[in-house]
Amino acid sequence: MTRAIETTDIISKHLPGVCKVSTDLLREGAPIEPDPPVSHWKPEAVQYYEDGARIEAAFRNYIHRADAKQQEDSYEIFICHANVIRYIVCRALQFPPEGWLRLSLNNGSITHLVVRPDGRVALRALGDTGFMPPDKISRS
Repeated sequence: MTRAIETTDIISKHLPGVCKVSTDLLREGAPIEPDPPVSHWKPEAVQYYEDGARIEAAFRNYIHRADAKQQEDSYEIFICHANVIRYIVCRALQFPPEGWLRLSLNNGSITHLVVRPDGRVALRALGDTGFMPPDKISRS
């Protein structure tokens, strides 16, 4: 997770009062076998079971409604890799999670997901790289 750690360090310099927490739940992996299958990426079947359970645990642990008593908006920043982001977006929007690989994200992009206290979810941005110079935009 070298890139994610480097990105965290850069962002933290601009958000000095924000607490950093590291977790293996958000580590890159193979969340679920994609449908339709793809020929360019085929991890071992066991990887889906190991990684999938961990990434699903991350979704259940971190993506949830705010407490109904909460008066002000709150924000959490997750710095992780594309497979985890794509899976979490599919799950949060109640799309079939097997479709995660149909979404494409550039490295270093920003995805903005909103979860309201009533449970409504909105995707404000997916893979936004408009803040980057074009020559710095890349994809794995």
